[in-house]
Amino acid sequence: MLYSHTTPAQKREAFRAALKPGAALQFPGTFTPLSAKLIQEQGFDGAYISGGVLANELGLPDVGLTTLTEVAQRGAQIARVTDLPCLIDADTGFGEPMNVARTVQEFEDAGLAGTHIEDQFNPKRCGHLDGKNMVDLDTAIKRIAAAADARRDPNFLLMARTDLRGVDTLGATIERIKALVDAGADAIFPEALKDLSEFEKVAESIDVPILANMTEFGKSELFTREQLANAGVAMIIYPVTSLRSAMGAIERTLATIKAEGTQEAAVPDMLTRTRLYELVDYEGYNRFDNGIFNFRVPTTDIDTNNANLS
Repeated sequence: MLYSHTTPAQKREAFRAALKPGAALQFPGTFTPLSAKLIQEQGFDGAYISGGVLANELGLPDVGLTTLTEVAQRGAQIARVTDLPCLIDADTGFGEPMNVARTVQEFEDAGLAGTHIEDQFNPKRCGHLDGKNMVDLDTAIKRIAAAADARRDPNFLLMARTDLRGVDTLGATIERIKALVDAGADAIFPEALKDLSEFEKVAESIDVPILANMTEFGKSELFTREQLANAGVAMIIYPVTSLRSAMGAIERTLATIKAEGTQEAAVPDMLTRTRLYELVDYEGYNRFDNGIFNFRVPTTDIDTNNANLS
């Protein structure tokens, strides 16, 4: 009720302990606190908060238009309701190295378990689009070094993302990855690798965990958890899956209403009222103080007044 039962420090410590090569921890993407509750109920290892998804949910493209305040606020709202560790996307750090330092501390205060910082120019591009512009190695190193210097909780995970593979060779990408680890990165997000063998080579080249981005319609094939675990991957994110699923369902339902004049045909595919009440824990709030929360929680999705689904 209200908050998770696990403190941010406990989430970070547990995340660190579980994040091992081959663990292939699964972090589905979430953009709302309510969907984070579903992720926890399904038994996943954590939740991922994509900068691109937060931008899209605001009706914006993923080109660096969101602010630190917007992203940190939504991150805090999500982290508050789940016992799972939440990894959040910091894009390019919202500015110069000093801005990166502030970003890390804001995310720590928001209760998040870690963040990743990338090596593109701002405005940036989605990691699986062509035409990306990369900062030089010195700038990329300064971003990670600033993040490491600003961090107060040693268990807050600092992950370096590199998009270099989209414009250069795997060898050059691995050399940059090694430099980012030396600068203080606890883990590496090598974006848009071509195949499993590339994940294997990256994992073998460094002593820190690596992340695999299993986004739909991207450069990488949608490998299974088992395949990625065998390649040495420590964690997997599914950044846009929830948003695409939700928006697809909304679009289909709106089309049904427009075509048929009613949503009745779409109701069987909806989350029921009872299920929604379970997710937001109406009954828990009711038990908390019956003198204030004295409503009756429905136990059925049939409204007895009119016998219609609601």
